[in-house]
Amino acid sequence: MSWIDAAAWAAAAPPFAALALLRRHWARLPALPPASEEPSSASVCLCVPVRDEARELAAALDSWLAQDHPHLRIMAVDDGSTDGSSALLAEREAARPERLRVIRNDHLPPGWLGKNHALHLAVSQPEAHQADWLLFADADVQAAPDLLRRALAFAEAQPTDILALLPAVDVGSWAERVILPLAACTFLLGVPPHRVPAPRHPAFCGIGAFTLVRRRAYDAVGGHAAAPMEAIDDMMLARRVKRAGFVNRVARGGPDLHLRMYHGLADLVRAMRKNTAALPIWWLIPAVLPPLLVVGLAPLWLPFAGHPVLALVLWLLVPALAGDVQQRMTHRPMDVLWALWPLVSVVGALGAAWAFLDRLRGVNHWRGRNVRIR
Repeated sequence: MSWIDAAAWAAAAPPFAALALLRRHWARLPALPPASEEPSSASVCLCVPVRDEARELAAALDSWLAQDHPHLRIMAVDDGSTDGSSALLAEREAARPERLRVIRNDHLPPGWLGKNHALHLAVSQPEAHQADWLLFADADVQAAPDLLRRALAFAEAQPTDILALLPAVDVGSWAERVILPLAACTFLLGVPPHRVPAPRHPAFCGIGAFTLVRRRAYDAVGGHAAAPMEAIDDMMLARRVKRAGFVNRVARGGPDLHLRMYHGLADLVRAMRKNTAALPIWWLIPAVLPPLLVVGLAPLWLPFAGHPVLALVLWLLVPALAGDVQQRMTHRPMDVLWALWPLVSVVGALGAAWAFLDRLRGVNHWRGRNVRIR
């Protein structure tokens, strides 16, 4: 075997292995039970950080206001919005004051990321202090009316202190249609669902769309105040809770839990930039990017290396198997644009390179704010 043949098979092996692992993890991702006739008596405070979310906020808030769990209060923190979000919040609060309360924040203290500070403000309110559970959800997330009741039933049927639900991702532009389904599958690759509850296994899971945590577990790890500069706050909260001896679980949320995370290619690149800049091993980015591009673009160069059949199989198999997982999660049909999946590596590389430059400058940028990175 020549070195070119060896390189071709070495580049094709990771996607094949990843697809096999994806199928294994999906099969082990539990589903929520049907809604029971008797709702849980546990009280829940939903904490929602809002900063310029007018495009998705109305539908998201309406879905949470319509939850059929009777013991739900919603604390929304308007974190300096300037796009019409404030008016939407005020309108919903006036219509449902018994369920929703809004507080306004216009000042970000030094040493805090905006979302972390907004959630810290929310959990500091009386409604949150009195709750048995805290629920963290982003301001663009929509939920079926019985979702919270089903999630509580799942959490209370077995030892659970922090529960994350994997949402379905709504898409609009061509870039979202190509990139986000595969990105969602990549997340599932890194989180073995059956290992997350195991106390001695390092796997953990928190998700910005839905993370439900017992108030006592949240307080035991110091809440968001213990990690005010943590950009990947959802995952790192789950990590701290699990390391403190509490039980972490993850289950399927979609299609009853869904969101449109980004709008267009520019949003996607900015998000990859922000999240990659938060990684503790950011300094490895220059070394990791070339092999990732070689693997991600393998269907394009394998024919020129003498392996056209391998390229074709790889090109077709990725959207077929990853797309099957997406169909089950979203209940939507296959998308012909999934055939453009090699573009994901190019967009990811662009975001990662931008993030590396941010780290060199010591700055993380998100939603109009530059925050110094320690």
